[in-house]
Amino acid sequence: MQATSVENAGVKQQKQPKAVWAVAFACVISFMGLGLVDPILPAIAKNLHATPSQVSLLFSSYNLITGLAMIITGFVSSRIGPKWTLLIGLILIVIFSALGGFSGGISQLVSFRAGWGLGNALFIATALAVIVGVSTGGTAKAIILYEAALGLGISVGPLLGGELGSISWRGPFFGVAVLMAIAFIAVSFLLPTVPKPKQRSSILDPFRALRYPGLLALAFTALLYNFGFFTLMAYTPFVMNLDAHGLGYVFFGWGILLAFTSVFVAPKLEKRFGTVRSMAIALFLFALALLAMGIWTNSTATVIVCVIIAGAFLGTNNTLITTAVMESSPVERSTASAAYSFVRFIGGAIAPYLAGKLAEWYNPHVPFFVGAIAVVLAILVTVIARKHISTGEKSH
Repeated sequence: MQATSVENAGVKQQKQPKAVWAVAFACVISFMGLGLVDPILPAIAKNLHATPSQVSLLFSSYNLITGLAMIITGFVSSRIGPKWTLLIGLILIVIFSALGGFSGGISQLVSFRAGWGLGNALFIATALAVIVGVSTGGTAKAIILYEAALGLGISVGPLLGGELGSISWRGPFFGVAVLMAIAFIAVSFLLPTVPKPKQRSSILDPFRALRYPGLLALAFTALLYNFGFFTLMAYTPFVMNLDAHGLGYVFFGWGILLAFTSVFVAPKLEKRFGTVRSMAIALFLFALALLAMGIWTNSTATVIVCVIIAGAFLGTNNTLITTAVMESSPVERSTASAAYSFVRFIGGAIAPYLAGKLAEWYNPHVPFFVGAIAVVLAILVTVIARKHISTGEKSH
């Protein structure tokens, strides 16, 4: 019966409009950019004579500018159209990732990653709205497709990053530029013109959207959850003591589990337990993984296993929370996405740098403990606000 169900789901996905597949392809390549860089963080620190906390600014500057730029994505998209917004975002990523490859110091590289973040904001906020808006089969199936693209990109990215990074730490930056150029061409030719929203968005719209308790609660849940997420992404490469190849394989395994659970596990959990319970389960298990890494930081094998297993919990939560965001407020989906992303990326900006500094101030164990506490707080926010998050809840 399960095989038949999967086959039927596959048939339904094949009936998606060409525009959905074009943007999903671009999303795969876009999310490869995040994984491409991860295996070379120690190499960047060594070659540019930087500390782990300085290198973590590659994530902080990227996430900070991405979050701030989210405020203008709806304003821009409603005036020039979703397709042009996607294309501008992609070309900015091409330019700044290529410039990153030519960097002569850590400050330059951090600055170029900030420019990359601007392009990323324009692309990902608009891409999610386009996929949800033009797909067939409802929001849930569109979100699953989006999360599958995210998981595929994140899982394949580290492998390519490890290969290119073993040649030079500059390789993955040039690799991203080439891949983004391919995505730019694909979107240019395969995505037809998407109609502009009937009503132009204001820069204040995302802030107004946060007045809805469900959306606000989910945004702060994601902010806290991102403390754990980016502690794993930005800090674990420095405690695993692996080369670029080794880190690439570890994060490949992590990404595979993330992709699998986002597509196949999250919908089943939501149907069985409801949105809030399923999110709480996934976040609790992730907090336990961070706690284990904090206790056994000196055990490379333990950290590796926990990183890979954490992919399952992250993939599950990503799909659940993204689906809930898209249906938690009566505003345009692009506006809801922008408001939610603005808040959550603040957590993504603070966490990487804080993790590195905590290790310098105290010891290598502390960043994981702080990440675990933040994820537990995310659970509390979700549970307290559960009456405002009704998507997928079971009635008793």
